[in-house]
Amino acid sequence: MPEAPDPSRRVPDLIFRNGRLSQDHRIVAEEAAVALSYGGSTEAVMMATPADLEDFAIGFSLSEGIVTGIDEIESIAIEPASGGVDLQIALSDDLDHTLRARRRAKAGPVGCGLCGVESIEEALKPAADVSAATLRLAPSDIASAMAALTARQPLNAETRAVHAAAFYVPGQGLIAVREDVGRHNALDKLIGALARAGVDGASGAVIMTSRLSVELVQKTAKLGAAALIGISAPTALAIDMATRAGMTLVALARGEDFDIFTGADRIITGDKADAA
Repeated sequence: MPEAPDPSRRVPDLIFRNGRLSQDHRIVAEEAAVALSYGGSTEAVMMATPADLEDFAIGFSLSEGIVTGIDEIESIAIEPASGGVDLQIALSDDLDHTLRARRRAKAGPVGCGLCGVESIEEALKPAADVSAATLRLAPSDIASAMAALTARQPLNAETRAVHAAAFYVPGQGLIAVREDVGRHNALDKLIGALARAGVDGASGAVIMTSRLSVELVQKTAKLGAAALIGISAPTALAIDMATRAGMTLVALARGEDFDIFTGADRIITGDKADAA
């Protein structure tokens, strides 16, 4: 199988420090056009980090509803293409015929989370209902998850230019982390990694190094996770959708501090947190 391009590159740059210019070098993140193709036809082209591409193919297929389970994907081939990478995804025959009937080819910008959407109604479709999930988190869970995430972002440590999506399970910590220039791509890669490992989405929380937008709520709910935690603030629409989905939305999580916007009953505080 052809290898994907490296996710970063060393480039020369001129730095201005203390009023003077000097020559230096810096590691920068690669950004490549990644086509997701089914049955030989392109469904989407995303600008993404060319790493963990099999996870990306699986996670995208799941989060976009192209497949309902990893067993419906027969094979994934990573093929070099002019200026990028083509992920050739083979589906079971029945799914392939269904997809051909509604095929469309779209190109998305960095971090596009609404790839191939053709109507406002489709873009704003309700997130899956996760209200029955029994997950509970103590404040210490949130703080430890955010603290651990920094050390699990090697590409961002090099480049300071990519997002991360992680999955936290109480009592186990961060069990998977994926990075990408696009926050939605990072989450798709995480979803793919969890699917390959057979991890139940209801067992933990999704952690993001970005603002919490409506697409992230939709993808998290598709995973079956009932908690989405981010470093930055949520959008108003993300709050509305998380409320309707029965999801816990925690944002501005820095150090031991955080804000709870929805689903506060899943956060164990006070004496209950001390006993947990």
